[in-house]
Formats: sequence, C-alpha cells, structure tokens
Amino acid sequence: MSWESDYRSKLRTPEEALRSVRSGMRVYIQPGCAEPETLVEALLERAPFVRDVEVLHLLTLGCADYVKPEMEGHFRHNAFFIGGNVREAVNDGRADYTPIYLSEVEELFESGAVPLDVALIQVSPPDPHGFCSLGVGIDTTLTAAKCARLVIAQVNDQMPRTYGDSFLHVGQIHLFVESSRALCELPQEKTSDLHVAIARNVAGLIDDGAVLQTGIGGIPGAVLPFLMDRKDLGIHTELVSDGVIPLIEAGVITGARKTHKPRKIILGFVLGTKQLFSYVDNNPAFEFRPSAYTNDPLIIARNDNMVAINAALQIDLTGQVCSDSLGSYFYSGIGGQVDFLRGASHAKGGKPIIAMSSTAKNGVLSRIVATLTPGSGVVTSRGLIHYVVTEYGVAYLHGKSIRERAKALIEIAHPDFRDELYAYCERTKWLQHAPREPAAAAR
Repeated sequence: MSWESDYRSKLRTPEEALRSVRSGMRVYIQPGCAEPETLVEALLERAPFVRDVEVLHLLTLGCADYVKPEMEGHFRHNAFFIGGNVREAVNDGRADYTPIYLSEVEELFESGAVPLDVALIQVSPPDPHGFCSLGVGIDTTLTAAKCARLVIAQVNDQMPRTYGDSFLHVGQIHLFVESSRALCELPQEKTSDLHVAIARNVAGLIDDGAVLQTGIGGIPGAVLPFLMDRKDLGIHTELVSDGVIPLIEAGVITGARKTHKPRKIILGFVLGTKQLFSYVDNNPAFEFRPSAYTNDPLIIARNDNMVAINAALQIDLTGQVCSDSLGSYFYSGIGGQVDFLRGASHAKGGKPIIAMSSTAKNGVLSRIVATLTPGSGVVTSRGLIHYVVTEYGVAYLHGKSIRERAKALIEIAHPDFRDELYAYCERTKWLQHAPREPAAAAR
C-alpha cells in the first residue's frame, strides 16, 4: 500500500478519532505552540462517556477545560510543567504536579514507568515521501508518539515544516484529523525598565563566541537586544523566542565558533508568534531535537563558552534557588533550569546564570531572603549556583563560603531590605567578623 492510500484510510473526523479514548486511559497532549487544539476540543466532548482519564502534558497555551470542577471524575490532569491555564486546578487539588527535570521526561515513557495509551499531536501535511513534521514543538512529543499505543495527529497546513529529528512517517501514526487553523502564540513579554536594568548586567557576562540558552520570561528576552554588538554567538537551548530573529539577521548569531554542532541552532521547541513560525519553516539553520538531547547536561557541556540564563522566584542567602513555587503554592515547574545550569557549569568557559529582579509585588517583597518561604521547593541547590544577577549587580557564588555568599547576595539585594538581611546574618553569626557596607552604597 502506498503512503497516500495509508493516509486516506486513516482519516477521521475529530469525534471519530477521539472515540478511541476510553475510561482509565492516559492521554499525552503535545505542549506549547504546537498544541493540537482541534483534538483537545474533541477530547472534551468525550467527558460524558469516560471516567478517570489522565491528561498529561507540559506547558500548553490553549484551552484546558479538562481541569474545570465539573470535569472531576472524568479527567484529571498531571502537569510536568504548570502553565497559567492549569495553575488554579493544581493548587485546588483537582490536578497533579510531577516535578521532574525536562531532560528526564522521555525516559519515563520509554521505560514504561509512565506508559502512554494515546498521544495527541499536531503535524504538517505529509511531504512527497510520506513524512510529517512535528513543526514548532519536538520537545518530549517525538518520544511520546513513538511510545504511545495510539497516535492521533492533527494535520494542519499552517504547521511549519522544520528540520532535525522532527519527522514521523504516515506509517507511524494511527489516525489523522485534518484541521487548518492558526497555531497557539506566545507574544514576547513587554520589556520594563527593570528588565532592561537586569538584562544589561547579564549581557556584560556574555562574550563573543558564546553559546546561549535563555529560558521563559521577560528578563531572558530583554537580554537579546543588548547583544547586537557581539560576534559569532551560537544557540543551544530548549526553546527559542522571536527575539533571536534580529540577531540572526544582523549576523550576530552565526554559530561559527560553536564546538558542538557549529552553525546550527539547536532547540527543542519555539514559543513565539506567527513571525517566528514562518522564520523556522523550511529553515535549515534550525535543528530541532527532543528534549532528552537538547537538555542533556553532557551534550550541553560540549559547547565551549556555554551561557545558561534562567530565572528564579526566590533565593536564600546560602544560594538555594526556588523557581517552581511561591511557598507551597505550585507555580510552574523545574523545566530545563537544572539541566542547563549543570551543562554550563561543566562547559569550558561556561557561565550558569540565575537572573531575577531584587523584589516582587511592586517592591513589597525581597526575592533575596534569609531563608526560603516555608513550603518552597529547592529547584537548584546551593552547590550548583555560580552567577546571580539583579538590577543591582552580579554576585558570583561558586566556591564561596556561606559568609561570602551572604555578603555578595546582600550587596545585590534591594537597598530597602539589606538591613534586615544583615540583621539575620548577625543573629546567625555568619557575618560576625565581616566588614559591613552601608545600605546606601547601592550599585
């Protein structure tokens, strides 16, 4: 049978395809901008006919009505990374959160520790050889599709065709649903004056020839415009946003000095807008790979001068970082932070960076604290922290004592909170014999 005949024989309506989802099954949904919304909508229509269906995914950008209170008993979500569309449900106990390094998610599927019954994915139309591209999101999806007992693909002519390890043949997919619709978009966060101040300090750590990883958020996005005067930057990252386009077109990002995969932009997925989707379409500069590859610390470390830029919600004076919760309130996930900080720390000339504003809630709370808020999870341990950057400067903690760490972090804390941080250190005797700088000496 030709692949064309095979494809036609597998075509279904959304309703027909999702009838395959039955009670007690575990359903994986492709995350990010690649979320197959037509299939998700059809899944929701199955609610009256199913019980105890587990819906598993990382950050999604579309509808997540399976977490609504009225869906209890029919669907239960398990988040490997918590997005805004499921955050309330997780903290209300209607959904679960599984903390895990992004580099290790796929091994759960491959080992059978988390077997998948159904994978809902979105692909480009088949090429002349019968291969469909996973487009803007390879992430954990390629592996999920290879491991799931049933793969249902939303075929969308608006999905870009991307290069790398990004293809599934028609013969590897069980059912197809055709649906032409715009992809989910994530516009860049508006850059504030605070973001700019932090980004300027981060950019000062990035030299010509550096290989970059930037996480989600306003701060990583604000760093990129400060790099227009650099030469031969490279990219090895879990995600790419719209902000890379001006640097590529200006000849700043070339990858010419990369020691691993030179001239290639290595990524797992994109989070951005239609402009970015069009830019990666049939663009051989972008090499998409599964997260188990992009986030493998040993592979990351092959890049000399690797610079990993990640954000945090809170850091204590010993260097413990919380980035997935606000106290006991689960907010996001571990994601790739630890993967890339570990990889950069082992790379020749590498720089693992935590970048954050010094305060939260319009200056009411300090993000640099004496001790983490009760219930906070330590995502990155104190032994892994190297650079911490705020709008007040850069603290280098690697190989430093607790006394040296506390002093360095207080110096980049907001001046309004330095006195109370010093007072804590005096009570603990951490800075008992250390000279104290006046709080007015803010940088």
